[in-house]
Amino acid sequence: MHQNSSVSPGSREAEPRYRIVILKNGPYLVYGQPPLIQQFICNNSERNSWTYAEGAAYALSEPAALCRCGASNNKPFCDGSHADIGFDGSETASRAPILEGAQRFDGPALALTDNPDYCAYARFCDGKGRVWNLVEKSEAAQAAEYVKYESQHCPAGRLLAWDKASGTPLEDVLPPSLGLIEDTPLHCSGPLWVKGGIRIESSDGSSYEIRNRVTLCRCGASQNKPFCDGSHAAKEWNGKRWQDGLPPKDTPSEQG
Repeated sequence: MHQNSSVSPGSREAEPRYRIVILKNGPYLVYGQPPLIQQFICNNSERNSWTYAEGAAYALSEPAALCRCGASNNKPFCDGSHADIGFDGSETASRAPILEGAQRFDGPALALTDNPDYCAYARFCDGKGRVWNLVEKSEAAQAAEYVKYESQHCPAGRLLAWDKASGTPLEDVLPPSLGLIEDTPLHCSGPLWVKGGIRIESSDGSSYEIRNRVTLCRCGASQNKPFCDGSHAAKEWNGKRWQDGLPPKDTPSEQG
């Protein structure tokens, strides 16, 4: 039975039927049959990450076992390869709320909290200028809009924009769903994107903080398991064991 966990500001816990259970040195068990759809990162005209294009959708059993070691030959599903390769899935991430380790950047109208330990290297923070610079210009409507847009497109929830006048987070609560991030510009596969406050339970039975946007490692190389730390890009998960092997999609190279 899971222990109670906190809900991050700007997030809302999903219905109890939705949850992900991490098996020790094994896969993610997904309950509740949330939608699971490929999400392709697309660049804008400045060649920066700007939007997502949907790819293939996958039907889930109850529960569904999703690969987190990177070695399955039936991705995104587990085929038992974690046992064959001696996968060490030890969970090394902090159990503290994400804001405890976050740095705060204050601008005239907006603030930004940033915890780089949760960076999934999706690069939306550079979409229309670096978000940390834009927040300093947030008295201007366009800059403020870009801060909100870029921070909310950060799949990992590393970034969170705040309205300074009210002290409230600027976060659109997402419906429960899962995404398989495909990094089109880098030609590699990325993490499992968990949206909408789905509870994530550790292999020890406790629960991580519930958040609106979370990215879970699925290449097996993260040093911040179960969360993604961008290792899929550093390890070039685009060949042999590192590629998820799922069907590609013809996505727009420039949007926005």
